[in-house]
Amino acid sequence: MQKGNIGVTTENIFPVIKKFLYSDHEIFLREMVSNAVDATQKLKTLAAQGEYKQELGDLTVRVNFDADKGTITISDHGIGMTEEEIDKYINQIAFSGVTDFLEKYKDNANNIIGHFGLGFYSSFMVSKKVEIITKSWKEGSKAVKWSCDGSPAYEIDDAEREMHGSDIILYIDDDCKEFLDKFKLEGLLNKYCKFMAVPVAFGKKTEWKDGKQVDTDEDNIINNVEPLWTKTPSTLKDEDYKSFYRTLYPMSDEPLFWIHLNVDYPFNLTGILYFPKIKSSIELQKNKIQLYCNQVFVTDQVEGIVPEFLTLLHGVIDSPDIPLNVSRSYLQSDREVKKISTYITKKVADRLKAIFSETRKDYEEKWDDLKLFINYGILSEEGFYDRAKEFALFKDTEGKYFTFDEYKTLIEANQKDKDDQLVYLYATDKDEQYSYIKAAQDKGYSVLLLDGQLDVPTIQTLEQKFEKSRFTRVDSDIIDRLIVKSDAPKSDLSEEQSDNLSAVFRTQLPKIDHTEFMVQVDALGAEARPVVITQNEYMRRMKEMSKFQPGMSFYGQMPDSFNLVLNSDHPLVKKVLDESAAATEEALKPIVAELKGQEARLAAIRAAQDKKKYDEQTQDDKDMKAEAEKAVQEQKDKKTAVIADYAKGNSVVHQLIDLALLQNGMLKGEALDKFLKRSVDLIK
Repeated sequence: MQKGNIGVTTENIFPVIKKFLYSDHEIFLREMVSNAVDATQKLKTLAAQGEYKQELGDLTVRVNFDADKGTITISDHGIGMTEEEIDKYINQIAFSGVTDFLEKYKDNANNIIGHFGLGFYSSFMVSKKVEIITKSWKEGSKAVKWSCDGSPAYEIDDAEREMHGSDIILYIDDDCKEFLDKFKLEGLLNKYCKFMAVPVAFGKKTEWKDGKQVDTDEDNIINNVEPLWTKTPSTLKDEDYKSFYRTLYPMSDEPLFWIHLNVDYPFNLTGILYFPKIKSSIELQKNKIQLYCNQVFVTDQVEGIVPEFLTLLHGVIDSPDIPLNVSRSYLQSDREVKKISTYITKKVADRLKAIFSETRKDYEEKWDDLKLFINYGILSEEGFYDRAKEFALFKDTEGKYFTFDEYKTLIEANQKDKDDQLVYLYATDKDEQYSYIKAAQDKGYSVLLLDGQLDVPTIQTLEQKFEKSRFTRVDSDIIDRLIVKSDAPKSDLSEEQSDNLSAVFRTQLPKIDHTEFMVQVDALGAEARPVVITQNEYMRRMKEMSKFQPGMSFYGQMPDSFNLVLNSDHPLVKKVLDESAAATEEALKPIVAELKGQEARLAAIRAAQDKKKYDEQTQDDKDMKAEAEKAVQEQKDKKTAVIADYAKGNSVVHQLIDLALLQNGMLKGEALDKFLKRSVDLIK
């Protein structure tokens, strides 16, 4: 028997493993099985090279557990080890400055195991004792047993083993007994070992017999040694890809498209990426792409390898060239990873372009589901727009699809304003904005339907990319001002008439939480609607953008601001103006006269004070001005009160306001009930 201490110049290496790797301790099983698979593949390589001349036989890696003994055993028929190899590969944890290293990486569990150069030591995260019973493939080799109880001390002794290979026996620590559970172990094997390149058996398959589940003689193989991404794309059919997707994501709908990655220069990379069908924002989940290294599961945290916008995709990427430590849990971004990221972006863009060119009709049918990914790419990936502009689409409210260039050609003749800006009109809800869409179409305009989750943020980018162009929602202004082709006609109302008309409607507007209304009077023509509600494009867009960009939360807290536009040319509005003027004339005469006098006095005070510098003005000057401003406001308030008192009894005013609110989905509850009753009364 040989005894000794593991070659690591500190006594505290094993406590460090347990302490700092505790959060990631389930990786021990992956490391053990992966080592067994590596040993088996090395034997296959030796056989292929003619160095190992015997029959390979059954190369299945087996994982077993014994809850009573508290052990987990990982067995293989791989190359095994001699006593000298154990001493070299197991006993020598050789690296310089170990104490400094442990201090430096004490907060990064993954780095510690990675710097050992051998994932075998992850076994001590869950074990109070580890044994290796191994026999080398080399002729004349003896079986040996290595054991260690979690201190630097180890023992090597002779052992009995008929075939070459290794048994790793883990005596599970008291605080890790959850790993001695069949379902826990099976779950970890399915997570980490599902596609390893050598068969991995976990116990036996079971069948239902005499009212209970019993073991059969057939091995329960938990992995597929030739997953789809390792195969040549030309040998695969659509159903193969769909079936593999169901294996990866059993409860998901069929994917939209898939892309088979296969490159061997300047790096090795294989994989399959799927575009999932997303029904709602709840399903916008990242970390659905699984990263493998030589068919061993590494992580589903693929940021840095896959471009940000493609983290919404599902699927598998496998690359031995991605820089990982031995624990395969820590991904380091470097120049090689950037090359991989760029390649994946290019490959995805090329594939989408090909699908669009070859099967445009099918592509258009899937566009509403696909555009989320394209828009996310345009928003988040520098340079992706230049690729995407060839296969990104617009959809109009008629359900027709256009490339960016096709749509520009369609609207160029009719949708330029007087400043030669090309105006892209759009709606976000075809039903709610129907009347605005209809008004635009009646003018010969085309209207886009931008109803996707990222459509509105994307148009910010498109406005920067398109020359002399802007996007305007159809309900952001009256139709004649959406695309201004000449100076607007002026209203023939006097300033006082406009003010009084505005007051009639403004005083009767409902109080709606977090909502403000501005009233304006415009000459829109006798055929146009009497009252229209619009919402400023800039402010509404900023509020919508605030949902996506935390730095813009200020806009999200601002009230919704709407314009109530009164058409001074419409007969109903003229009638309201005439009737209100007649009804309030006598009451307003003394108020208007007093108001004009006070305004004249205030103007004179301001003119006199404007000649003085601010620091030359006395307190009496300031008091006089404040008193005059207060007097003017008092008369304005009296005037508004008279108009409001009249307007509250004018059913036409209330009906016009409610019709405009109803058109915008803003008439609800009691207000809607009053509108319905008033409508019946007006019909009588």
